[in-house]
Amino acid sequence: MAYTKSLQAMIDEFSKLPGIGPKSAQRIAFYLLRADAGESERLAKAITVAKASSRWCKQCYNLCEDDLCDICADPGRDQSVICVVEEPKDVVAVERTREFRGLYHVLQGSLNPIEGIGPDQIKIKELLGRLTDATVTEVIICTNPNIEGEATSMYLARLISPSGITVSRIASGLPVGGDLEYADELTLGRALEGRREMAQ
Repeated sequence: MAYTKSLQAMIDEFSKLPGIGPKSAQRIAFYLLRADAGESERLAKAITVAKASSRWCKQCYNLCEDDLCDICADPGRDQSVICVVEEPKDVVAVERTREFRGLYHVLQGSLNPIEGIGPDQIKIKELLGRLTDATVTEVIICTNPNIEGEATSMYLARLISPSGITVSRIASGLPVGGDLEYADELTLGRALEGRREMAQ
């Protein structure tokens, strides 16, 4: 027996989400069908509102609802240090450590030639534009400890180091091949504290 067209359509849409397989998609769909109407309406409204109100910060490319994110708009943040991460979720991971009080730059990805992602497809040019005045003295590269993240960090180090700005990389302690979002606060905090300057 097949599912109804509307139920199958809902399962198909959930299956497109990252980390959601067919079985999980079915469980979510049946849960929402059994839930009261108010719950499913709140979910639909939350998605619609988030999609409509979210935009990229004009300075760091983090997610926000205004022209600048709360971090860039905070005058109490250290303007001399920029932590470079791949995705907005990585900003949240680093902020949870409470070890970093500088600014961020979100690349919106990492270098991956196999997938056709080169320097022009991520926010590298925008990062370099932020380094043209004398305000920034250190760039901490906090990309994921996998092949793409390492390639991105080495590429950025070669670009930035000749300017005289200190370029450092978060210390090991994060598992190779892992993602920042899954690191616990203590491990990520120690990695930030133990960052090392990258050789030219």
